[in-house]
Amino acid sequence: NTLQDGEPRNNDLSRALTWNPDGLLNGVRHITLGGSIAYLTMPTEVLVVSLENPMQPRLISRVAMDDPRATALQFRYLFVTTGNGLQTVDVTNIETPILSPSTIELGNAKRVYVARTYAYVAAGAQGLAVVDVTRPDNMRLLQTYNDGGKIVDAHDVVVASTNASLFAYVADGAGG
Repeated sequence: NTLQDGEPRNNDLSRALTWNPDGLLNGVRHITLGGSIAYLTMPTEVLVVSLENPMQPRLISRVAMDDPRATALQFRYLFVTTGNGLQTVDVTNIETPILSPSTIELGNAKRVYVARTYAYVAAGAQGLAVVDVTRPDNMRLLQTYNDGGKIVDAHDVVVASTNASLFAYVADGAGG
């Protein structure tokens, strides 16, 4: 609990392990953790790595994809933003993940946040894309929102609930 107690004087950090066999992780873009499993986006694939023994990570499987950028995990599905938009991977069996043929085409999908039956995608000039993921293998784009062109380069999105209202916070790389 050292990093969470608010006392910086006891944050004595030291490197315990560096794991990058044969440069496997060169170019890693994003990491999502689900229990003891790490999902890492690389330029041409998503790596599935076991951290069950943190001092001995183990590559479990690979999912070839076109330009994966970021991921979000919900139950048995990994939602992945790519150069083509939003895709899903069924990770029920992490030894053999299954890439769904369903793609929500977005010109510049960057980050994704999944909340229940909706995925919120930071989609560059398209702004915020709201996707129905009730059936992850058959997603539907519900709408895009860029505030009349004021959001010009959405990079990230987080959804929060406050006082029974739902808000999406969008990071616009261009400062819009």
